[in-house]
Amino acid sequence: MQKKYLSLFLLLGLSFPMQAQTPADSTDVFYDHVVEGEAVVTGLTGRTRLKDSPAPVLLILANELKQSTGTHIVDILSRQPGLSQVSTGTGIGKPIIRGLGYNRMVSLNDGVRLEGQQWGDEHGLEVDGSSIHSVEVLKGPASLMYGSDAMAGVVIFHATPVRAEGEMGGSALAEYQSNSGLWNYAVHFDGNRRGWVWNTNWSQKRSHAYKNKSDGYVPGTQWGEYAARAMMGLHKAWGHSYLVLSTYNLTPSITEGERDETAGLLFAPAGWTGKSYGKSLPFQRVRHHKVISDNSFRLSHGTLNAVLGYQQNRRQEFEENLSDSELFFLLHTLTYDFRFLTADISGWKLAAGANGMYQRSLNKGEEVLIPAYHLFDFGTYLTGSRRLGSFLFSGGIRYDRRHLHSEGLEEDGIERFEDFSRQFHGVTGSLGAVWSVRNNLNLRFNLARGYRAPSISELGVNGVHEGTLRYESGSSTLRPEYSLQADAGLDFTNRYLSLQAAFFVNRINHYIYATRTGTEIGGYAVYQYAQGNARLYGFELGLDYHPIHSLHLLNTFSYVNSVQLHQPLETRYLPLTPAPRWTAEVKWEILHDNASLGQSPLALTGAYLSANMACYLRQNHYYRANKTETATPSYTLFGLSAGTALLWQGRKVADVCLTVENLFDRLYQDHLSRLKYAAVNPLTHSVGIHNPGRNISLRLIVPF
Repeated sequence: MQKKYLSLFLLLGLSFPMQAQTPADSTDVFYDHVVEGEAVVTGLTGRTRLKDSPAPVLLILANELKQSTGTHIVDILSRQPGLSQVSTGTGIGKPIIRGLGYNRMVSLNDGVRLEGQQWGDEHGLEVDGSSIHSVEVLKGPASLMYGSDAMAGVVIFHATPVRAEGEMGGSALAEYQSNSGLWNYAVHFDGNRRGWVWNTNWSQKRSHAYKNKSDGYVPGTQWGEYAARAMMGLHKAWGHSYLVLSTYNLTPSITEGERDETAGLLFAPAGWTGKSYGKSLPFQRVRHHKVISDNSFRLSHGTLNAVLGYQQNRRQEFEENLSDSELFFLLHTLTYDFRFLTADISGWKLAAGANGMYQRSLNKGEEVLIPAYHLFDFGTYLTGSRRLGSFLFSGGIRYDRRHLHSEGLEEDGIERFEDFSRQFHGVTGSLGAVWSVRNNLNLRFNLARGYRAPSISELGVNGVHEGTLRYESGSSTLRPEYSLQADAGLDFTNRYLSLQAAFFVNRINHYIYATRTGTEIGGYAVYQYAQGNARLYGFELGLDYHPIHSLHLLNTFSYVNSVQLHQPLETRYLPLTPAPRWTAEVKWEILHDNASLGQSPLALTGAYLSANMACYLRQNHYYRANKTETATPSYTLFGLSAGTALLWQGRKVADVCLTVENLFDRLYQDHLSRLKYAAVNPLTHSVGIHNPGRNISLRLIVPF
């Protein structure tokens, strides 16, 4: 089945659009693909034009985020080519880049790398989507600016840019989603007065349980979230100095998936109804606080950036009562990042820097899973680029060093955690080139070496991980992972067409994975962390064709194959490998220019109507040992979307967007859904819990 579809796509010559716009927040998203190469990315060596990047970079700017529906920011990202998510209901999603995630990728928010409990399956990103203006995704270990853990890539969340001098304004957002009864409210206000700048956000979300036509309302999938952020500082000709304060609070219930043997219904707490917004046991409480000092100074020969940050991550799990948590992780993180970007020096552009972090983690609850530890991380790098004729060459080198000390713990005279210290260090580098064959045709190649030190959970975990329903055992002797990835691609753009292709192959030595031992402790299957060698390869293809200015036909196809070398079929394929995916969209811009409604002062601009499809092919490549994973059948989802900006006497007064997801209420299970492996329904004999059914979303944004 997969070969048949693959042959069809190759014959059509599809490739994936980069989803980039010009820096302006234009309503005409797809028309801006014509000049997408002029868009600027920041994650490689500072400010770089997109068309000069030898490595694959994906941009999602403000207008596309505004038109996208999702319960959280990772939900929106997961629909992009090469990206997916490990989900737990509708409240938690972990980003996956080309089949790799968790501690193999780095997420940046407000200029600092997010540090929480990202090693856990049920731990999502502590990011408020309403405060995000744009997203930049670097695929693969091509960037040397982030060090260990950036093996899969980097996701950079950008806040709203500083307004021009004398400007001030904001917006209010209200959104409702029918399937889970989600209410989303947000307020944004920012301004610039004589160089004194500020940017504030507040948001709140409340969701009851989601539903589908097989499971009904799913107990334990309700959740709540609120977040606040404030930036204040100076923006002058010499540079800027900002202070950023933020807090993120998430309270997700925990889905255990147990069913009544006679009725086949999911167990729910007494008095619980599907439309209840209140907490029910068990549930988690996550609080993430940040304080950041962001500084940039323009010097005679370049720019010096200095970003210092403090993060506190508090994760609690409540199982028996609403006031006392059984599990309580408290993580303190100090990050530092110093970077110097040179001006043009005899045709060279250089960037040099040093960054790292200090961490201290404590166990404050009665139950423990990972040991208390402290960690110090340091890295330094040098990158450069130079243009020679129609070629642009870029590359660099980096050195990282990490010290980790895990604290021992005895319980009733028995060693629970061993006391150990480890030192890790690694050298990484990249070399790439872009050949501008013609003004609208570029060929790209990049070769990069990645590095990742083992996480504390892989080294020292010892206990029942309730979120994954298994007993996990670490190994303090694990070695660092090293990868070598090659990327090749092309892009072609003219007035009517945007055509791109990106191919990659990635070899990872000492790949760390959890394997089932065949034994049990306390009724839980035991998983032990081990190492092997892995190979991943795949591609993203797509096409954006607009035969006339107002009509756009888009297609994308993503594929990744992840194998563990020299292994039998049972353990050959790596867990959590996304299924091949084909997406298509037809978009009609009904009103590209302002159009008055009769003689009324009310007018529309940027109105559009679109129909979309996402086809997930059958996933037969799965980790079979001890039924850790199972095959996932193919399924296709359809959706509709419409939106417009409303003008009153020539001034915008609102943006309105209506979206229908899973239009035909298809019953399905995503291959990366953790709820896919919940208890069997004794009546239907289906395993696990299905994904949400039809969902209608209405969003209103009012500027002021």
